[in-house]
Amino acid sequence: MLKNSLKIAAAICLSVIAFACTSTKTIAQNQEPSHQKREGKPPQGEKPKFADLLTKMDKDKNGKLSKSEIEGPLKNDFEKIDANKDGFITEAELKKAGPPNPPRGN
Repeated sequence: MLKNSLKIAAAICLSVIAFACTSTKTIAQNQEPSHQKREGKPPQGEKPKFADLLTKMDKDKNGKLSKSEIEGPLKNDFEKIDANKDGFITEAELKKAGPPNPPRGN
């Protein structure tokens, strides 16, 4: 009788351990690996910070962005964001602009 109880207890322990290992693996697979995270980029649908854009793109260091300096989705919306049509995007203009357009399909 004692042997059967030990066998049952061992089987239950092994089942719990197997379940825990499987659950941990599933959780890990559903998480985005840290090396694939979008470093330095805002979450999709959020505006980037102007200071970050200046650091990355303002080649002539004048505190505003011309169309020739910018890249990516911001370039597609340049005319919409450049409210005074002076050929530059300033921090104030970027703040007034609506949310970014979703990525366009090819």
